[in-house]
Amino acid sequence: MSWTPNSWRKLPIQQQPTYADKNALAYVEQQLKQYPPLVFAEEIRRLQDHLGDVCQGRGFLLQGGDCAESFRDFTAPKIRDTFKVMLQMAIVLTFAGSVPVTKVGRMAGQFAKPRSSDMETIQGVSLPSYRGDIINGAEFTPEAREPDPNRMLTAYHHSAATLNLLRAFAQGGFADLHKVHKWNMGFIAANPMKEKYQKVSERIEESLRFMEVLGITAETHPTIHETELFTSHEALLLPYEEALTRTDSLTGLPYNCSAHMVWMGERTRQLDHAHVEFFRGIHNPLGVKIGPKASEDELMAIIDALNPNNTPGRLTLITRMGADNLAENLPRLIRRVQAEGRHVVWSSDPMHGNTVKADNGYKTRNFDAIIREIRQFFAIHQAEGSYAGGIHLEMTGENVTECTGGAYQISENDLEQRYLTQCDPRLNADQVLELAFLVSETLASARNGKSV
Repeated sequence: MSWTPNSWRKLPIQQQPTYADKNALAYVEQQLKQYPPLVFAEEIRRLQDHLGDVCQGRGFLLQGGDCAESFRDFTAPKIRDTFKVMLQMAIVLTFAGSVPVTKVGRMAGQFAKPRSSDMETIQGVSLPSYRGDIINGAEFTPEAREPDPNRMLTAYHHSAATLNLLRAFAQGGFADLHKVHKWNMGFIAANPMKEKYQKVSERIEESLRFMEVLGITAETHPTIHETELFTSHEALLLPYEEALTRTDSLTGLPYNCSAHMVWMGERTRQLDHAHVEFFRGIHNPLGVKIGPKASEDELMAIIDALNPNNTPGRLTLITRMGADNLAENLPRLIRRVQAEGRHVVWSSDPMHGNTVKADNGYKTRNFDAIIREIRQFFAIHQAEGSYAGGIHLEMTGENVTECTGGAYQISENDLEQRYLTQCDPRLNADQVLELAFLVSETLASARNGKSV
């Protein structure tokens, strides 16, 4: 079938809301088609070049941010703190691995979430499930849970404002390496396990001083003073994604200008369904979540559909299998991809496969299980002669208590203190920085050919 931005509409589709007012939906889609793009084709191509380097073992992908962004909690400090902690993680990983880190936020568009059930029942009352602020509200009322197409316009404006602030942070001096390192030093000084991370911090400090002696400063080299952060989200709500798809004036190719990179989840990657159809025609870098039940043939068919030209950086496979399932299922997939000579970025999502329900009813994830899956991910790739190219985290710069464990030993009893997520539990700022220092050791070993 020939591809157009709306050819997905001829196919079955999963995880979509039912809008009662079809005329209102059509009006919103038409409005979005007239709005300016949120990102530009040249930026998208630059990200694909970076991911091409990751694919070839010359870079590393750090992808992270909210499980689901919220209209209600839309503030500059929240955006700043997530941006800040990603910078802090990136400098640690860059230094330890001696490799450029491509930073991709789950930001400026992560407003839709897949659900395991269309309906939610509380105390005998059933209402449509909350599917993210771009679709309906989280409050358990009939009015809030009714899908409203006008929420797409709100999501667009929130995304535009977020992108504007992120670009200001990236280019305006907030991302200066010296500032980022001082933030990391503050984290280490207050951490119960500071001795474990002190050496890495001291070596970064020595490197920065050495560069200054050579005249490499923020005044002489913009790379010290600035950074790049790309955006991504799960492209779940296809009317919104189609409306923001544009034909690039330079190349004549279609790009989804809602984000630099988009991905599809386990629930929407059926080969004969709408999401694969839409994804195959846009020229953004693409991600696909891969769970433990994926077969080798199924994976190869997905790769064939989404990256038929075998372009490095085009396709990222984001494995989400769980610490107890990874060793049994990942090696067979890696071997098949290698045997077929396919160019993909392998990234680890250690969050979704390690989700559990605490005794007090809160959905949570354990820090030790997350670290265990990441370390297994690196070790398996090393054993198979493949390259572990990235990590994909649900995280926040806020001081939340949603995931247990870590140096501060958050317990199940602590979860209720600051459990603020719209949907799934996120690592907090201290936990993701601790993770960065722990992963840096694994990344350095893997790149040096040592046992992970």
